[in-house]
Amino acid sequence: MRQIILDTETTGLEPELGHRIIEIAGVELVNRRLTGKDFHRYLNPERESEAGALEVHGLTTEFLRDKPRFAEIAGEFLDFVKGAELIIHNAAFDVAFLDRELDLAGLESLSNHCAGVVDTLRMARELHPGKRNALDALCERYRIDNSARTLHGALLDARLLAEVYLAMTRGQESLIIEEEAHAVAITAGDAGRQALELAVLRASAEELAAHAERLADIEKASKGKCLWTKLEQA
Repeated sequence: MRQIILDTETTGLEPELGHRIIEIAGVELVNRRLTGKDFHRYLNPERESEAGALEVHGLTTEFLRDKPRFAEIAGEFLDFVKGAELIIHNAAFDVAFLDRELDLAGLESLSNHCAGVVDTLRMARELHPGKRNALDALCERYRIDNSARTLHGALLDARLLAEVYLAMTRGQESLIIEEEAHAVAITAGDAGRQALELAVLRASAEELAAHAERLADIEKASKGKCLWTKLEQA
């Protein structure tokens, strides 16, 4: 299974009010293993960030001014996520922004390009009801080092979320290991059976005659109760 752990940073909280994505990142998992293949872009939102958002991510207008616009990297992004299951913390937020950006670029919504979306915030709330389930809290709960997270950053947060997701779904990893071991055992069994194929040696005429004579003796001694004779006559 191919999965993409995805995160974004934005100029504010409301795409309907014109807020835009300024950073997007994804890290790839295949069969629950990080492949080292990442996608990461800073984006020019063509507007200022709200003061509260700037405090969270620290990405200034000056830094973003020479970065590409979302429409310029949209094709590359969609190629990266195509057919994958997306893993996102508080997925409704990121998906709303991504759908808005795709719409502005004249492209179909995210659901038309990926296999589905898993919301790790919802998953965490089901696993840990009544507890804090922000990314930092989950890192602390699962003993994942987040000391480098002084500000929010899409790539760092995606990598941390990948570790959190794997920790929260550790039982699935055991299931995959068992399935892989079973597949290896079947392959080894097939190879063993192939290696044990034996040549068939047909009995000679003399051997067949000796066999018939021996059965006749058994038939006589058992007064007609020789099973082998009955099987041959059937």
